[in-house]
Amino acid sequence: MSNELKLERPLVVFDIESTGIMPQRDRIVEIAVLKVFPDGRTQNTVRRLNPEMPIPPGATAVHGITDDDVKECPVFSLIAEKLFNYINGCDLCGYNITGFDIPMLEAEFKRAGFEFKVDDRKVVDVYNIFCKLYPRTLSAAYEFFCGKELEGAHGAAADTAATFEVLLGQFAKHPELPRDPGGLAEFGDLLGADAVDRTRRFKWSGDEVVVNFGKNAGRTLKELAANDPGFLRWIVRSDFSEEVKSIANDALLGKFPVRKTTQNESQSES
Repeated sequence: MSNELKLERPLVVFDIESTGIMPQRDRIVEIAVLKVFPDGRTQNTVRRLNPEMPIPPGATAVHGITDDDVKECPVFSLIAEKLFNYINGCDLCGYNITGFDIPMLEAEFKRAGFEFKVDDRKVVDVYNIFCKLYPRTLSAAYEFFCGKELEGAHGAAADTAATFEVLLGQFAKHPELPRDPGGLAEFGDLLGADAVDRTRRFKWSGDEVVVNFGKNAGRTLKELAANDPGFLRWIVRSDFSEEVKSIANDALLGKFPVRKTTQNESQSES
């Protein structure tokens, strides 16, 4: 399988599922490792872990792992030494591992008393390779979907005309796409159902709004308003979007976002 892959030492391809996306707060609930050796041999291991915290419904919706699934599983600290030794001296590979999986693994190892470093390893991020092979510029999209080169790129008139042509080209290549603006907006929403604002500075955790950045990540808006209003005042004074500032200012006044019930949730409750 790896005839075209030239390895000097084992390559560890891994993926992590977790309780969330904040390394300092969230925990790993599953880790899968594919170890590829220079001679072409491979080893597969998958381990589920007890995160020692409730798995939010939003996380379960992504990976399908529930609290009951992991309640009898070992905690990370019990498997840390074996995993650390298993991947020691290996290069790393994964999809968006530089942005998510590696920071999560570093944080878990640190809590278990191990210093996990990537400085002396080659890190192959397949997501980054994908982005370089298929640029997400308007010119690249125009060439892909319309089959021609975009002339006058970065001119407002040319870009708006090309954008509409790209949309029509997407319809032609993907007949499964919705044809109405509402359906297209929902299909193209990359923020996810847990996003409170467009910049994801706040997110939903159940029915509570929590901070999604910095040292206060994971703290609820209500708790901050009651015990640390200075942080919210700082947001209002700083370079955040007007939407984020409005949420923080409302919280200082005792007004908090209310999560809307989706159509699917309404049907499941009825």
